[in-house]
Amino acid sequence: MATIKDIAERAQVSITTVSRVLNYDETLNVAPETRRRVFEAAEELNYKVVTKKSRKNTRMIGFYQSYSLEEELADTYYLSIRVALEKKIKSEGFDIHRIRSGDPIEKSKKVDGIICLGVFKKQDIEFIKSFQKPCVIVDSNPDEDFDSVIIDFKSATKKALNLLYHLGHRRIAFIGGIETDMYGNRFKDLRQDVFEKFLTERNIFNEKLVKIGGYSPEDGYVLLKELLTGGTKPTAVFVANDTIAVGCYKAAYELGVKIPDELSIVGFNDISSAQFMVPPLTTIKLYTEIMGETALDLLMDRITTKREVSKMIAINTKLIERESTAKWIGN
Repeated sequence: MATIKDIAERAQVSITTVSRVLNYDETLNVAPETRRRVFEAAEELNYKVVTKKSRKNTRMIGFYQSYSLEEELADTYYLSIRVALEKKIKSEGFDIHRIRSGDPIEKSKKVDGIICLGVFKKQDIEFIKSFQKPCVIVDSNPDEDFDSVIIDFKSATKKALNLLYHLGHRRIAFIGGIETDMYGNRFKDLRQDVFEKFLTERNIFNEKLVKIGGYSPEDGYVLLKELLTGGTKPTAVFVANDTIAVGCYKAAYELGVKIPDELSIVGFNDISSAQFMVPPLTTIKLYTEIMGETALDLLMDRITTKREVSKMIAINTKLIERESTAKWIGN
């Protein structure tokens, strides 16, 4: 397990800087590139070093992402997947060619295939298709012509809710955001749908305990404060990602609400900073390294076999119990 000292040495910053970056300290004035180095170092140290394989004919893998640096740092979910993908590609002896929106096709003719990370709009899909190369999309399934690797969000959400329910919690809240598809349509996060159905089946759903905003620490901070100062206070909250949980911790601290004695929190993603939060965050672990391996395996299969039928593979998750959840013994 990587320590803050290990991360500081790898990112070439101080231990204090690492601690403040991982805890999303808003008063810390450092460049976005420095923040990214810290998060990347934390992610990389969580993976085993794999010996690079020697290949006589090096392939060029194109990499295309749907989000900006600012979005990646606000919610490091995509950063963790990107790091895993890059490590897998390099460990297999392949070169990476970054593709950016608007790049001329001629610039990327040398790629053998493309891995795309994120949620893409219609124009993005048309841009990707224009390269006429095998393609795998990671984290969404927008087009049946492409292979895809996704997370089994339904079972993952049920793992989190089953934990809270069996710990005796009945006033369970949800904090999440709104998803946008490739056509720009906005719709409910799948985790919210599963949450509402799970609680409704047990006759404990309360729509006042659902708060929807964005996926940043600021959203977690504002929305949990609304929940804790409202008429019906939750005893537990399930959040759509760990960065939302960071803001929830700050809100609980300012209101004098103790975690987990007075409020249990379950996150989603198991980002590198989750283990360093106080108390360490109970969360759903996503196997980003397996997502990367699977994406590259699918791409190589498509390249070598010329397979025409697309595949969609859902990756399972694991509940990581730490110290932010506890049995509820109150009313």
